[in-house]
Amino acid sequence: MITIFDYGAGNLRSVENTLGELGCDYRLVRDAAGLEAAAKIVLPGVGHFGQMMRALDQLGVRATLMDRIAAGVPFLGICLGLQALYESSEEAPDVRGLGVFPGVVRRFPADARVPHMGWNQLEPRRESKLLAGLGAHPFVYFAHSYYVPESPLAAAVCTYELPYTAVLESANVFGVQFHPEKSAAMGLRIVKNYADM
Repeated sequence: MITIFDYGAGNLRSVENTLGELGCDYRLVRDAAGLEAAAKIVLPGVGHFGQMMRALDQLGVRATLMDRIAAGVPFLGICLGLQALYESSEEAPDVRGLGVFPGVVRRFPADARVPHMGWNQLEPRRESKLLAGLGAHPFVYFAHSYYVPESPLAAAVCTYELPYTAVLESANVFGVQFHPEKSAAMGLRIVKNYADM
């Protein structure tokens, strides 16, 4: 069963609708005990990096979330859920991220129109479990003002002013900067690929 972590904000209903459309078994949890029992974890996210991390700390789940990831539980972070995997963000410089990966989430350049919103194309960088069966350059839906810089963890990038990590894959950890739950057939396939792992 897929566990969606509900930290009190985010796009939970659309994520639930996507899993429901695929016929996936899922449940919402809001505490460490729910995460401890999870076979797979989805962390959806919209909003502010600092607010999200403070909410995770207030719910007392930071350590459990990191422990479950370290134990090999398949994890999917969506949008802000991807950014939370890093040490910090320019959106809230004094707030610690989960620190699963080193690095800082950056804001798009000052002269860029933000948020980067709408459909844009993925540019695969290597073989990807999440993107299996999607073709060479799928279009997906983005809505964000901050980004994870391109790195060897990037299975695919997107270019908006500059190339950045759009799909992250590292062992059992997956992240997407876009919103698969708003990306029509492409998004359904991506979520199905995760659910089938």
